[in-house]
Amino acid sequence: MNRFIIVVFMSYMLLTSCGFYSMAGSIPPHIKTVAIPLMDNETAEFGLSEALTDGLLKRFNEEGILDITDELKAHSILQGTVKKVHEGPYTYNKSESVSEYRYKIDVRLVWYDVKQEKNLLEGTYSGFGAYGLSGDIASDGIDNDNDGKIDGDDEDEFGEPRVFATQVAVRKIAEDILNDIMTTW
Repeated sequence: MNRFIIVVFMSYMLLTSCGFYSMAGSIPPHIKTVAIPLMDNETAEFGLSEALTDGLLKRFNEEGILDITDELKAHSILQGTVKKVHEGPYTYNKSESVSEYRYKIDVRLVWYDVKQEKNLLEGTYSGFGAYGLSGDIASDGIDNDNDGKIDGDDEDEFGEPRVFATQVAVRKIAEDILNDIMTTW
């Protein structure tokens, strides 16, 4: 009987303690805001720094973990540099012709704690998107955003192939950065 009571008590403690867990709790308590200035771009890709900065701002706004503000008021600053873009063959068809290209972006990022004057997170992040040569990603038979859905089954696959591949890469990088920030501590 005592063993049963202990098992029930331990189960109750485990379940209730997990119910109050929050990823936001892993961010240092004095950091409530973040500034995300326009990223630098060391590549020849026009508009890529804007796309990455906008992607990060969008993900932070969606999650609502930290308030976004300007650099003068921010508790932390997220700075990045687009280091490299690589585009090349990804898959081949039976006749050994390229059927799909992969568009990959590498970004160097630093998350800086203004109050403690130290880097909280530093690293290189990569993301990629795939696209075919058909010109219409809504009917190219490719899972362009790597979500397991193809063409008509995927409501967000539309637009110019290379632009869409860029958007997918940016979204992946933004998600990885946000995940790392929430689990830093």
